[in-house]
Amino acid sequence: MLDQGVLRLGQDDDQRRLEIARALATEPKLLALDEPAAGMNATEKVQLRALIDRIRQERCTLLLIEHDVKLVMGLCDQVTVLDYGKVIAQGTPAQVQSDAKVIEAYLGTGGH
Repeated sequence: MLDQGVLRLGQDDDQRRLEIARALATEPKLLALDEPAAGMNATEKVQLRALIDRIRQERCTLLLIEHDVKLVMGLCDQVTVLDYGKVIAQGTPAQVQSDAKVIEAYLGTGGH
């Protein structure tokens, strides 16, 4: 069972915690989290990562939709990268980070 202490994400995130708790109450096999780190500071993101990791290990499979690359790379076993709605890479975090299309799209030539 999840330790209640893990759910402390910060005083301004009561609604987000409540939404996650309500979703977990249904005992899902798959939980989709859409931008859970949006608007969080660094401390809150560390706490969120602990919560998400605990859910992943103890409860269910997660689908994480997130722009925070550090959070994604630290949590996910498999990553799919989109560029303007098109899949440009899939694989482990290490595979995706070294993919030429990902580097070009997010770090490279600025073709967009």
